[in-house]
Amino acid sequence: MGEAWIIDTVRTPRGRGKKDAGALSRVHPQQLLGQVLEALRRRNEFDPAEVDDVVAGCVSAVGEQAACIARNGVLAAGWDPRTVSGVTLNRFCGSGQQAVNFAAMGVMSGQQQLVIGAGVESMSRVPWGSAGGGLDGDDPQLSAIHPVVPQGISADLIASLEGFSREEVDRYALQSQQRAAVAVERGCFKRSLISVRDASGAVVLEQDEHPRPGTTLESLARLKPAFQELGASRSDSDPRTFNERALSVYPKVERISHVHTAGNSSGVVDGAAAVLVASPEYARAHGMKPRARIVAMATAADEPVIMLTAPAPATRRCLKRAKMAISDIDLVEINEAFAAIPLKTMRDLDIDDRRVNVNGGAIALGHPLGATGAMLLGTVLDELERRDQTTGLVTMCIGGGMGIATIIERI
Repeated sequence: MGEAWIIDTVRTPRGRGKKDAGALSRVHPQQLLGQVLEALRRRNEFDPAEVDDVVAGCVSAVGEQAACIARNGVLAAGWDPRTVSGVTLNRFCGSGQQAVNFAAMGVMSGQQQLVIGAGVESMSRVPWGSAGGGLDGDDPQLSAIHPVVPQGISADLIASLEGFSREEVDRYALQSQQRAAVAVERGCFKRSLISVRDASGAVVLEQDEHPRPGTTLESLARLKPAFQELGASRSDSDPRTFNERALSVYPKVERISHVHTAGNSSGVVDGAAAVLVASPEYARAHGMKPRARIVAMATAADEPVIMLTAPAPATRRCLKRAKMAISDIDLVEINEAFAAIPLKTMRDLDIDDRRVNVNGGAIALGHPLGATGAMLLGTVLDELERRDQTTGLVTMCIGGGMGIATIIERI
C-alpha cells in the first residue's frame, strides 16, 4: 500500500447561512467550490489535466447543489483543459472528510496520482432538509425498527444520559467562542483562508462571519432550549412525540433534558474547502513539498436513535489501524455539532480538553455540512505547523448513527 500526501488545503471563510443576510448567500454554491479549486491550483501550480478526479461532499444535493456539484465546481473553476472529472458524495456531516479519505484511498491504491478531496454547502441558498425524506427516507418499516428522531433530540438524549447540565454545555460553548476569538486575533486561520468574490470580481468575504466574540455565560443562559417544542411534537408516521420515540429505546432515561440551544449548537453557515492529495512519486516528480501524510482512516456506526455517539468507536478503529494510542495524538478536532458531542467523545476516549478544538469549533465558527470535514483537516494541519507538533486527529459525528476519523502526520 502506497502513501497519500497532503500537499495543501484551502477553504472559504464561513458565511452566515441566512438567505440575503450572510455575505456568501450572494454566491452560487458551484462558484464557492470553483473558487477553492482554482485557489488550490494557483497556489500549487499544478496542471489541471493531471488531476485524476475531484471528490466533493455535499449533503443537500438538490436545487442549486443538484446534479454533480463536484463536476460543476470544476467547470466553475474555469480550468483548461476541461478534462477533470468529479464525483459528489453524501455521508451527511462527514461528507467533506469522507471526500478527502476517498481521494487518499485512490492515491494509496496506486490507481490515482493527484486527487482533490473537497466539500461545499450553501445553507443559505439550499437549507438543511431541502432534499426531504428525513434520515430514515420516510420508510415506515424502517421507522418501526429504528424510530429515528431529529438530531437535536438525539443530542439532548446524550446530554441526559451523560448527565451534562445546561451550564456545562454552555460553558463548553463559551470556551469555543473564546478560543475562536483568540485564533482569529492571532491569524491562526490565515494560511488556509481565501477571499470569496462575487460575479463582478468584488470581494464579498475575507474572514469567518459567524463567531460572536462578545458571548458571555449570561448571554448563553438566556437562550431558550432549541429542541424542547420539537421533542413534544409528532410526525405524520408515528402517533408518539419525538421524545417518546427516543425514550422507547432508552427507557432508563426518565425524561429528556433539553439543554441545547442556538448558542451551544453548531452554527448554520455557507462554505467550501479543498485538499490536494498526491502520491509521493507524483509530488517528487513535480517539485511539490508535502505538508502531511494520511496515516489512517476509519468509519464506524452506533445505535441510530441516539445517532451522534460514533466518533469514539471510529477513532478507536482508526487508532488501531495506525497502531497508535490516543496519547500519541498532539491535536484533536471533534466537530462541535452540539456541545454534548465533544464532551462525550472526550470522556469516552479520555482526551485532555487542552488538546481538543484549540482554535474553537463549529459552535463558534459554524458547520457548513458538506464542507466541514475538509475544513477541519486544514485547521488541524495549520495548527500543528504553528505549534511545531506532529500528529492530528479529526473525527465527526454523522447522521444515522455514524462516525468518521482520520489521522494525519506532518512531513
